[in-house]
Amino acid sequence: MPQRQDSPRRSDAQRNRERILEVALAELSRCANAPLSVIARKAGVGQGTFYRNFPNRESLVLEIYRHEMRQVADSATHLIETRAPDEALRAWMDRLAEFAMTKAGLAAAIRQVTGAPGGPAKPPPTPVAAAAELLLRANVEAGTIRPGITGDDFLLAIAGLWQLEPDLDWRPRAARLLDLVMDGLRAGADRA
Repeated sequence: MPQRQDSPRRSDAQRNRERILEVALAELSRCANAPLSVIARKAGVGQGTFYRNFPNRESLVLEIYRHEMRQVADSATHLIETRAPDEALRAWMDRLAEFAMTKAGLAAAIRQVTGAPGGPAKPPPTPVAAAAELLLRANVEAGTIRPGITGDDFLLAIAGLWQLEPDLDWRPRAARLLDLVMDGLRAGADRA
């Protein structure tokens, strides 16, 4: 019986897809023009399996971008459930810096895919902005940051992350930048 489109993906098919994404992330971060055949081989899947999951380079690159954004967004929920709101926000900011560096490594591949006339548009950062809103709201309710900051405000404030060089020792600089943003968010907080 054929599998219905809305039914859950078989576990081996899901593992294959995740393995392709993992290998593609590493390969495309090293070289934006990495051959798809190399990615399939390193992922341990045949060409047919690869192209069933990702019919072209564009679909692969955009799915990596969406996949990484979802992981960053999902980490916010876990952090807010396991830490104090301000600790969760600061830890998530570190996770976002990791994402920024991953995205920087993929920047050339993303530009190739989305920069061509008539090519697909880059997906909006909606899940990341929603995760920022969740963390900001929890912090405002706890009185640990000032009220009135939106997810978009926050993403604009940390935009400097995308200026860091991923090939250099970016972590200390990112930590200083994020500490500065955190200090700014705390200024004017309703601490009891």
